[in-house]
Amino acid sequence: MSQPKPPREFIPLGIAVLTVSDTRSLAEDRSGDTLVGRLTEAGHRLADRAIVPDDVEEIRAKVRAWIADPDVDVVITTGGTGFTGRDVTPEALEPLFEKRMDGFSTIFHQISFGKIGVSTVQSRATAGVAGATYIFCLPGSPGACRDAWDGILASQLDYRHLPCNFVEIMPRLDEHLRRKKS
Repeated sequence: MSQPKPPREFIPLGIAVLTVSDTRSLAEDRSGDTLVGRLTEAGHRLADRAIVPDDVEEIRAKVRAWIADPDVDVVITTGGTGFTGRDVTPEALEPLFEKRMDGFSTIFHQISFGKIGVSTVQSRATAGVAGATYIFCLPGSPGACRDAWDGILASQLDYRHLPCNFVEIMPRLDEHLRRKKS
């Protein structure tokens, strides 16, 4: 007779939050505050937090530094996912992705559609994996950050979530980098 498995323990992750904005300061960053509040309430550790302007090279440099930092497991950006001339977060970060996470955008838009209707098409929310680090690019509104965290990230960044979650596959994210060449 099989025994029930013991409940899983929560595994806190190091999460860095990047706000992409030409106009916000830390004191005015409601979207970043929303993410920091949600992730710390969930038991995760804020690994770092920064604000950079809507500039491809500055966004990319900050996220590359976090990818290289062993204390950062997840990067969440907010801002720069729209269609205006200064919205360049996907252009900055998608080239870094080793693997795209197309399902994130799909689910994000489903959740968002339920809240704001067809206006969700104005977001280019995206996600992927680079250097064994998860990267999630969210719109720059507190509502979008709440929707993404509450509807997707809270459960997928929780090892206890079944049937599967992002945490349990983290040890294997970089296995393609560790393979021996034949």
